[in-house]
Amino acid sequence: MTLWRSLFVAASLLAAAPISFAHAQTPQTVKAKNVVLVHGAWADGSSWSEVIPILQAAGLHVTAVQNPLSSLADSVEATRRALAEQDGPTVLVAHSWGGTVISQVGTDPKVTSLVYVAARAPDANEDFVALSKQFPTGPVRAGVVERDGYTKLSEDAFLKYFANGVKPEQAKELYAVQWPTAASIFAGRTTEAAWHSKPSWYAVSKNDYTINPDFERFLAKRMNATTVELDAGHLSLVSHPKEVADLILDAAGYPRS
Repeated sequence: MTLWRSLFVAASLLAAAPISFAHAQTPQTVKAKNVVLVHGAWADGSSWSEVIPILQAAGLHVTAVQNPLSSLADSVEATRRALAEQDGPTVLVAHSWGGTVISQVGTDPKVTSLVYVAARAPDANEDFVALSKQFPTGPVRAGVVERDGYTKLSEDAFLKYFANGVKPEQAKELYAVQWPTAASIFAGRTTEAAWHSKPSWYAVSKNDYTINPDFERFLAKRMNATTVELDAGHLSLVSHPKEVADLILDAAGYPRS
């Protein structure tokens, strides 16, 4: 066999052999058993009521935290208690201000992935208020009413800007159960940013009047999140529960419903 023929045969054998590149391997999503849902400001656990049945039907154990919204520390503690009750791998999900909470709590070893739904996603010790000012303020802010250190949204602001895209009768029910939110929580800073170490997903609300959609896109890109964009207002978990549930199912390693 000539030298050139020998080289050709060797090259052919190498081409036929499987080649593995460690850096090209995509980590497999850890299949979760549980989902813990954290609501945001001016809401309560019932805001997840449209999403919960879809996740349960897929076989997931679901817990909605009744977020006290009295301080960042109180909200973190309530979420830690809910997480401690979970048996096995858990997806941690948040809407709106609740994203601050899961960014802090999500470093827990039980947490396999994070899902942000039109949510804040602060970095550790970040001045998130200053960061948000780089983007236009949503009109909902004009409807914030403060009393004794706690805030609520006026009915007009809630229905027009917070719950835009939600059926009017359902929006009025959500307005009736909105939870008073301490004014101080918005400036609270986390000491952790779990999205640096945990796989993350993000649902952008394209018609959001509470958090600027471009700000949501910035946050999703910064955390390298798997991202979907929904034709929804801020309460996409109410108006588009199927799409939000599908994103959570992806993060949990389950087939979509």
